[in-house]
Amino acid sequence: MRKVSRSLSGTEAAKHFASRALGGLRNFASVFNIEVAGVNVGVDPTPEPGLAESGDIQHDLPDLFGQIGRAAQAANKGWVLLIDEVQYLSQKDLSGLIVALHRMSQDGLPIVFVGAGLPQVARLAGDAKSYAERLLSYPAVGALDKEAASKAIEKPINDQKATISQEALTTVFDMTKGYPLFLQELASFSWNNAQDPQINENDVQASYTETIKSLDDGFFRVRLDRLTKAEVQFVTSMAALGNGPYPVSDIAKAMGRTQKSIGRARASIIFKGMIYSTDHGYARLHRSAFRFHQATSPFG
Repeated sequence: MRKVSRSLSGTEAAKHFASRALGGLRNFASVFNIEVAGVNVGVDPTPEPGLAESGDIQHDLPDLFGQIGRAAQAANKGWVLLIDEVQYLSQKDLSGLIVALHRMSQDGLPIVFVGAGLPQVARLAGDAKSYAERLLSYPAVGALDKEAASKAIEKPINDQKATISQEALTTVFDMTKGYPLFLQELASFSWNNAQDPQINENDVQASYTETIKSLDDGFFRVRLDRLTKAEVQFVTSMAALGNGPYPVSDIAKAMGRTQKSIGRARASIIFKGMIYSTDHGYARLHRSAFRFHQATSPFG
């Protein structure tokens, strides 16, 4: 918000609103004791009395968004706010964000929000504010289909004046099931290992083990290290059951535990983003956890 307000303050028509936004931000940063990398955020302009200083984020955030929105409108611009991993926002912060977006919608100000997160985001937003389902849309972002996966692989290869056979494309898709990160990694190793201007099926097959090891040692290891031993047992037991979603009672049975006794572990793993609840009494693994298990156990 500070960066956007400073940028808008350079436009004469927007200067008044942008200056007020910066003053409000100073109040906001002080009241909420906002820090970035351990350093308190400083905002130069004089505080704006009465603006964004109540200490209630559901009142203060809409006020700040309003000033930035009016500045953007005066400058004939728009502001796009991007937030990843929305599921990690506290209910209080998510409520404040939704209230602010609702106010901007009512006032017709040029502010657009794009958030990304796990499938429970829609439920979390609804729990935070019941009208969120009318305010926001929730398009699902899943694996690439075969046509999109082929384009994602083929275009950068063709841009480098090389080619890839149709058999190799099919093999990459079959091995990765269209999951973007896995697809990118396998294609990258296939490119590095290919000896000829055309990547063939053998190049892909020969690169699979190296790809899995790279993912296991990096991407997946970081996620697995966030779990306790009991939580690792939980997700391993889930993956051993095959494709989800999984009844929590079945997970407990696979672990040799009662359903009640695994409730705390389940809640902790959901918070860490490794699994999510699809319905009452059911859970599903986040794709990366499932792929890790498939790659490193006999169940795969």
